[in-house]
Amino acid sequence: MTTSSIRLKALEMAQQRAAVKVDLPSTKISDYFGSAVFGDKAMKAHLSKEAYNAIRAAREGKPIERHIADQIAAGMRQWSMNEGVTHYTHWFQPLTGATAEKHDAFFEPLSDTESIEKFSGNALVQQEPDASSFPNGGLRNTFEARGYTAWDPSSPVFIVDNKIGKTLCIPTIFVSYTGEALDYKAPLLKSLHVLEQSALDVCRIFDKSVAKVSTTLGIEQEYFLIDEALYNARPDLVITGRTLFGYSAAKGQQLEDHYFGSIPERIYAYMLDFETEALKLGIPLKTRHNEVAPGQFECAPNFEDVNLAVDHNQLLMDLMEKVARRHGLKVLFHEKPFAGINGSGKHNNWSMGTDTGVNLLSPGNTPSKNLQFLTFFINTIKAVHDYPDLLRASIASSSNEHRLGANEAPPSIISVFIGSQLSEVLSELETNTAKKNDNSKGQSILFPRIPEILLDNTDRNRTSPFAFTGNKFEFRAVGSTANSASPMTALNTIVANQLREFKAEFEAAVKGGMKKEEAIVSILRGYIKHSKRILFEGNGYGDEWKKEAEKRGLKNITEVPDAFEAYVEKGVLALFEKTGVLNEREMHARYEILLENFTKKVQIESRVIGDLANTHVIPAALSYQGELADTAKKLMDLGVGKDAYTVHLNTINEISSHVTQVKKLVLEMVDARKAANKIEDTEKKANAYCYKVKPYFAEIRYYADKLERIVANEQWPLPKYRELLFLK
Repeated sequence: MTTSSIRLKALEMAQQRAAVKVDLPSTKISDYFGSAVFGDKAMKAHLSKEAYNAIRAAREGKPIERHIADQIAAGMRQWSMNEGVTHYTHWFQPLTGATAEKHDAFFEPLSDTESIEKFSGNALVQQEPDASSFPNGGLRNTFEARGYTAWDPSSPVFIVDNKIGKTLCIPTIFVSYTGEALDYKAPLLKSLHVLEQSALDVCRIFDKSVAKVSTTLGIEQEYFLIDEALYNARPDLVITGRTLFGYSAAKGQQLEDHYFGSIPERIYAYMLDFETEALKLGIPLKTRHNEVAPGQFECAPNFEDVNLAVDHNQLLMDLMEKVARRHGLKVLFHEKPFAGINGSGKHNNWSMGTDTGVNLLSPGNTPSKNLQFLTFFINTIKAVHDYPDLLRASIASSSNEHRLGANEAPPSIISVFIGSQLSEVLSELETNTAKKNDNSKGQSILFPRIPEILLDNTDRNRTSPFAFTGNKFEFRAVGSTANSASPMTALNTIVANQLREFKAEFEAAVKGGMKKEEAIVSILRGYIKHSKRILFEGNGYGDEWKKEAEKRGLKNITEVPDAFEAYVEKGVLALFEKTGVLNEREMHARYEILLENFTKKVQIESRVIGDLANTHVIPAALSYQGELADTAKKLMDLGVGKDAYTVHLNTINEISSHVTQVKKLVLEMVDARKAANKIEDTEKKANAYCYKVKPYFAEIRYYADKLERIVANEQWPLPKYRELLFLK
């Protein structure tokens, strides 16, 4: 079968598919929500009161004793076996970016003919998977395979049903033999602990009754769906997750008719299917809709604890991929699978709240609540101002760079949008023009009044990477493939550090004789003056913003290796060290891993481009050129006038020109790749791939896409954009 016939067969298959019938539970969602989770109801039914209380206490950081762990493990085993589970796994998030699991059976042989089902406290709390093939950035020698997974009781155990078997999944951290983090979860948990303690200390300035601060996160997940047959006919999608060639369809998203439009029946069936599975796993999906680009969609859950939200998002992505196969679909999480239309993000909506029911990033309608809100609001802005490069690094990847700054995605320049009303409030505070309290004798500025349009006192700015949206900050720059633990660890850490600094300044001011409110306002006023250059309300796409940002001293870091350098800057290393989130060795290891990952992904894309050009694009073009030449020769032999075959000759020459360029550029790219491969230094190698190899991609694509517009449709081997994006 020729490559062109593979495309045509895939089109035929895609057009014949109908919506898959989904067997939905006959009860309402609240009846089965969390049914596959060892949650509160299941724990009370299968654990002693002592064991139940031990898990609750563990979520506050208290260790679980060995005999209690055995009780908990026995209860988990019984519950899961009642649900048809035969195996268990420690489910963790190594630095590959995906989740990992190694399944073990409850089954334990006693003799040749007898066995029992067993699951001990030791097996629950800690395991030792072979860690040799996971990226470690030099934290272990190649021959040292030992690594440990350790149970995270703050994230509930759950059952994954693959329709052919069920597995008990235990969320865990993953560390090296020497205790250094080899995953995303361990530093995230540390950052949450230090942030929540720092926030609690500041809260108690305002309200002594606050006993706990929690950090919450809502993750909006954007994605594309295409037919599985068309996907399999595109080697670039299969290998890299994005189309490396492809001319834009005549109709893209310019009519804005897909956004929030009627969901196609086949897609709707898929959504119902994965949502049902997700709800059983306790993932509180709330929203579904068509996104802006054709073939693009979004789902979003309710807010959850940050750690649980990250776990649920990683689980959701895996679940969505598995369910898509049942529907003959392929879900694309790549940030820019198609050129010229919207890419996909993972908007991280982040906030903090107290056990007394106060959202610390929600303006109130009383003076004391306003001042508390302003304290957390302004401290967050200052944290972003002081560590923009770290936030930029936390969302950098080879795939996200294709999205940033294009089609509604925020640019590479880190700025903060807060809206006109709050901008006015901060201006009043900075210039000391806020209204004085009538009873203050004119000596003490309390704080400006915030209008009572409380929940939505800002518009949305889609071009802002970090925007305040009424009662939370939305980190819009996070890519759709990302593990949100990375940007959340960075954000938690910088805000925790800033709140510590604020508290120290406040205590010094009060000790120096200032009144509480006067001290707070004075410190916040200084922070506003210090940080206001990072506030930007306008269009992040405009060239004028790039010029203005440069005047303000804000960086525009456009390349991935340059962004990653923030991880090993002295100030950032000191920040993570003093907060206890990551030590210097762990930071350098992550830097090495990220650079290696970038290099490998660009290397793979380069190889696929060369392969597609040489085995798909050029042969198709030459074959069509040969047909044109044969036809032209026949016309010449007939003795007809030159006008009859001029078009043929012109097209033949045009094809020759484009093929020559593709071949020439591919050879140059291969030479650049070979030169880069000889470099041993990780940093230099990444830079070589970034600046010497990657620039060829767009050039080669330009000429390949020109050929797509010339070669006869039935002879073109790769499914086209109009087919990938518009077949439902």
